Amino acid sequence: MPEKRFKFIIEGGKATAGPPIGSSLGPLGLNVPMIVEKINEVTAEFMGMRVPVEISVDTDTKEFSVKVGTPTVAALIVKEAAVKKGSGNPGKEYVGNLSMDAAIKIAKIKVPDLRAKTLKAALKQVIGTCVSIGIKVDGKEPKQVLKEVDSGIYDSMLGG
Repeated sequence: MPEKRFKFIIEGGKATAGPPIGSSLGPLGLNVPMIVEKINEVTAEFMGMRVPVEISVDTDTKEFSVKVGTPTVAALIVKEAAVKKGSGNPGKEYVGNLSMDAAIKIAKIKVPDLRAKTLKAALKQVIGTCVSIGIKVDGKEPKQVLKEVDSGIYDSMLGG
C-alpha cells in the first residue's frame, strides 16, 4: 500500500481545487473536488484562519484521509482579540487586547503542538506572541504579564 502524504496551509473552509491542492493531487488520478469538499467540511470551524492540513492518499485504492492541525498561535490570538491583523509596530503600537482567560484557552489548544512541557510554559509562548504582534493582555503590556506569570500570580487559573 504505497501511501503519499501532502501538507498544505489552507484558509479554513475555503480550499479550492486549484493550486496547490489540485496540482499536487490531480496527477494521482484522485477526485480532487471530493477531497476539497472534505477539507472544507473539516476546516469550517477555522473559517478565516490559516490551518495546516495533511492529506494521506493510498495510491493503489485512491482512498484518502484528511487530518487537520490547529491554526498558528498568532491566528488564534487575532481571532480571540477580534482584530484584523497584528500591529505593524509591535511594542509601540497595540492593536487589540486579549483577556487572560482567552490566552489560557489558546495555550490549552496549542499545548500539544508547542514544545512546552507545562500549560504555564505554553501560556508564556502565547503571551510572547502577543508581544510580537502588538496585542495587550488584560489591558497590560504583554512583557509585564510575562513577569506576572513567572511570579505565579496566575497559577490558580492554570490549575497549579
